[in-house]
Amino acid sequence: MTDTTSAAADVSSYSFEKAVAELESIVARLERGDVALDDSIKIYERGEALKKHCENLLTAAEKRIEKIRLDRNGAPQGVGPLDGE
Repeated sequence: MTDTTSAAADVSSYSFEKAVAELESIVARLERGDVALDDSIKIYERGEALKKHCENLLTAAEKRIEKIRLDRNGAPQGVGPLDGE
């Protein structure tokens, strides 16, 4: 298993909030510029795994969200998919 695959497996059980918090920490470390090159590459790869995990969680959440449909008078009529009319 490669380091990148291993990093992805490590984050698969993270909540969205935990993954974002760690991703923000990684970005801060990289922006400071005080990390050795080899370490920068490793934490960048971890950041990529966290980013992908967050994107997957957001996509799953979007699929579960429903939009409230209103009738002509503005009264709730029912629900439908978020991106459907």
